[in-house]
Amino acid sequence: MARTLGRRDVIAGLTAGAGALAGCSALAGDPGPTVSLLAAGSLNNALENGLRPAVDANLQVEARGSAEVARLVAEGQKDPDIVSVADVALFDGPMEPDWYAEFATNSVVLAYNQDTDGGQRIAEAGPDRWYRPLLEGDVALGRTDPDLDPLGYRTLFVLELATEYYGTTENLRKTIPRRGQVYPETQLVSQFETGSVNAAVAYRSMAVERGYDYVELPPEIDLSTPEYADRYASVSYELPGGTVVTGAPISYGSTARRESTAVVDVFGEQTTGQYLREYGFVVPQDYPRYTGNVPENVAN
Repeated sequence: MARTLGRRDVIAGLTAGAGALAGCSALAGDPGPTVSLLAAGSLNNALENGLRPAVDANLQVEARGSAEVARLVAEGQKDPDIVSVADVALFDGPMEPDWYAEFATNSVVLAYNQDTDGGQRIAEAGPDRWYRPLLEGDVALGRTDPDLDPLGYRTLFVLELATEYYGTTENLRKTIPRRGQVYPETQLVSQFETGSVNAAVAYRSMAVERGYDYVELPPEIDLSTPEYADRYASVSYELPGGTVVTGAPISYGSTARRESTAVVDVFGEQTTGQYLREYGFVVPQDYPRYTGNVPENVAN
């Protein structure tokens, strides 16, 4: 059962040792204690350029697709201090931490490069007909791998929900995805620069932080709004290990796997920091929202 902690309460517990950390990092040439963070690819830019300057620790960030993140930790192939994923459903399998914090939300958008013919077609189609250029093959589309990354299976969710929402005769989930469209999440939007794609199904935060134009999709299909949770839940995807993920409002989750002062300090800033909004994420008023047996030095 989820319970909400106030920002002041969380920060009080999370920053108890901040003074000591600052003293250590103030020493010439001392980068501070090392904290490792294995995170969703869509968080990479925000963590590297927003979180890193805000903490005293020597932050080691590795970004991958969230489904891969969860699998690597569950199988013991990775042993990070902090794990952050773009879908809290992955904490119900393959990972099963004792507790986690939901700390940000997002929405799915269709980003495009206005300087390309395909991008211009997307812009002209707008939020009511964005799928038409994709069906007609006029756009080089990029997406991520649904077996590795929540954005990949959320792309399929959006297409399936759009089929019903727009009343199309074509099944968009079956007809729009094609071979050659799949890229790693950390490289997806950067493919605009190489000319490999001129549109991409992306998170709003990814388009905002890179300054790309995007079509904002209706809330009934963009996986952003709790009001439409029942509608979202009508779609699903089975991961290679057999875990079935169901459509739901997007919520990022993080758990700390160690309780040292440095780890707890970084975790606190990661889940409550202003940098999240600056990099295009949405932070609801009741976040961070904790689930499970939260350690005392985190919750108090």
